[in-house]
Amino acid sequence: MTETKGGSADPGAPDELGTAANAAGAIAPAGSATPAAETSPTAQGSAAPSNLGAGVDGEAIAPNQRQAPGLTGRLLAALCIAYTVFHIGVMNFYPLETWTYRLIHVAGGLTLGFLLFSSGNFRADDTRPARRLPGLAYWLALLPAAAALITAFVQGVGFWATGTGLDHAAGRDAMLWTFGIPLAAGTGWALLLSWIAPLRKRGVIDPTDLLLALAAITVALYLIFHAEFLRLRAGTALAKSADMYAALAGVILILEITRRLAGLALVAIAGVFMLYSLVGPWLPGILEHRGYTAMRFLTYIYTDQGILGPTTAISSTYIILFVTFAAFLQVSRVGEYFVNFAFAAAGGSRGGPAKVAVFGSGLMGMINGTSAGNVVSTGSLTIPLMKRVGYPPQTSAAVEAAASSGGQILPPIMGAGAFIMAEITGIPYTEIVVAAIIPAVLYFASIYFMVDLAAIKSNMRGLPRSELPKFARLARQVYMFIPIIMLIGLLFSGYSVIRAGTVAMAAAAMISWLTPYKMGPGAVVHAFEIAARMSLQLVAVCAAAGIIVGVIALTGIGTRFSSLLLTLADQNQLIALFFAMVVSIILGMGMPTTAAYAVAASVIAPGLIEMGIEPLTAHFFIFYFAVMSAITPPVALAAYAGSAIAQSDPMKTSVESFKIGLAAFVVPFMFFSSPQLLMQGAWYDILHVAISAGFGIFLLAAAVQAYFFGPLSMWLRGLLGIGALSMIAGGWFSDAVGLSVAIVVWAINKRMVHASDVARGLD
Repeated sequence: MTETKGGSADPGAPDELGTAANAAGAIAPAGSATPAAETSPTAQGSAAPSNLGAGVDGEAIAPNQRQAPGLTGRLLAALCIAYTVFHIGVMNFYPLETWTYRLIHVAGGLTLGFLLFSSGNFRADDTRPARRLPGLAYWLALLPAAAALITAFVQGVGFWATGTGLDHAAGRDAMLWTFGIPLAAGTGWALLLSWIAPLRKRGVIDPTDLLLALAAITVALYLIFHAEFLRLRAGTALAKSADMYAALAGVILILEITRRLAGLALVAIAGVFMLYSLVGPWLPGILEHRGYTAMRFLTYIYTDQGILGPTTAISSTYIILFVTFAAFLQVSRVGEYFVNFAFAAAGGSRGGPAKVAVFGSGLMGMINGTSAGNVVSTGSLTIPLMKRVGYPPQTSAAVEAAASSGGQILPPIMGAGAFIMAEITGIPYTEIVVAAIIPAVLYFASIYFMVDLAAIKSNMRGLPRSELPKFARLARQVYMFIPIIMLIGLLFSGYSVIRAGTVAMAAAAMISWLTPYKMGPGAVVHAFEIAARMSLQLVAVCAAAGIIVGVIALTGIGTRFSSLLLTLADQNQLIALFFAMVVSIILGMGMPTTAAYAVAASVIAPGLIEMGIEPLTAHFFIFYFAVMSAITPPVALAAYAGSAIAQSDPMKTSVESFKIGLAAFVVPFMFFSSPQLLMQGAWYDILHVAISAGFGIFLLAAAVQAYFFGPLSMWLRGLLGIGALSMIAGGWFSDAVGLSVAIVVWAINKRMVHASDVARGLD
């Protein structure tokens, strides 16, 4: 294996860049300066011409991810398998009480996260001491944390062994010194020690992380046993001190695992919200609120109004289900087939590898649900090939980033976005998927036009046909699409999401028997194992987002922010949407789409809906900009991931990716002004708006690339941009204006008329 360049083992300065990839299919680094992760042997080496996609399904290894050999490795694998099987079993066969299920979901994710991911990065050529503290000093420092957490764990086991706990009649400070304070203090001390003296051995589990995993289990033991009491007393004056300290330990653990897996951005935002809940009485204007004690806040936040609320409901069902589905596709090499199919179809055309990135990365991104993660997995293949045919490094990285981000708006799966939106809004999944079709087509058409015009402008060629997979052979394997087709068919036939996802998972295993990569029992078990590893980041960010959602519910800031939005916009929906765009992008910077959308929807959507904007339009609008934050400077995670592979300047790459994905910043305003783009209205109106918007997208791409049947001067680019926006507006008159502008620019560019003649004609 090759270690990634850069990265620090210093846990005090983790970078929020790389870890957005730590989800389905590719686990990017926490704390790395470059998000290109190590890859397993299956992802390395050169591929034969008939199999250019070889390795795209390989599992990437984050710089802070452990790889324990021998018995320890097998035990970790068994825990991962048990975690996934537990979820699939509960969802399909043996339903559990809601709080119990979600608490096990969070606790299991925390436990696996601490066992599998270190607080700092590992280096292949590390010559530093294994620890910053000498052996004896370290063990003496560890002893207080171990004693405190073991004491709390024994007490937690005692609740279950004796069947008695802290009922409503128990004293407020009961078991404070035998459980509450030891748990919180031990967790804090173990965490501090993991930062100060991390173990720099990839194959060994750090004892401090073992203690943090023990703390996660202890928190779950307490909260599950007392769930029936907590439903009534959490967040009230009846709460016990032990409730507060268990919740405090749980929040600390969630924020730390989020830092390790998803960087500092979400941790910082959650921290600001937590602080806000405590200092409300001293804040000005709409930010002021009555303020809450630590007791009330912490006990409230670890309920179904916060951490166990809608975000964890989504991660414990839809996300874990579709990450497992993605793992089955990965093990059966369907992703490899997708990429080979894209190479066979488009690799030989001008700028072929860029078009492969558009198609292949879109398909992969739809399944794996993470922009930067998809860049790491498919970009390692497409970016070097784009550079080979003539695309500059930053353009190569930007194309991959824009295409990978677009996968999350591509139906039917939308990186689980469709299911999340259905859960939050109550709008049927089928309606959301149908509404997403035209906007997604417009977005990918725009990227295609961008790369095609860039290829024409630079006279690029495609890859030689001799180096590409044979399309005829791949066409005979089109049955590889059956799992996705079955998923769509079952959902539209009325089956539940869980049942449809499970059947599609089984279909992926069965279809693999028609390929050289048959999924026997061992491969199925391996898919369950990697599904757990792939889901950990999303489990962490959903739990952390739950803290933010809980603060919003507790303080009412969402309602007040909506009122502010209405006031600032002065009932102007367009201005309100502009503010919504800015807030969605800011919230999404450094955060995975799932968390960004969930938080933004809680804060912004109610205000937009109150202004008269349809719920479907409002939520789609927010979702699009939450997704596109991954390619929006200055914190563009997907673009930064691509720049690490292309060895280009990260900021220039993010600007280029913004330019290539510009359509995604226009399309949401399009479906606001023309609901027909969301399949709302008569079929002929939908067809008219789709065609005019498609032509407008082409004109926009031509204006951005400065090429429209020939190079464009600056003023012609501006004129063509005006024509593009006119076509996008969707009215008959505006279409006529846009078409006229396009004809005039074409005529001037072809030297059929002179600009001076046009100017005199306008007079």
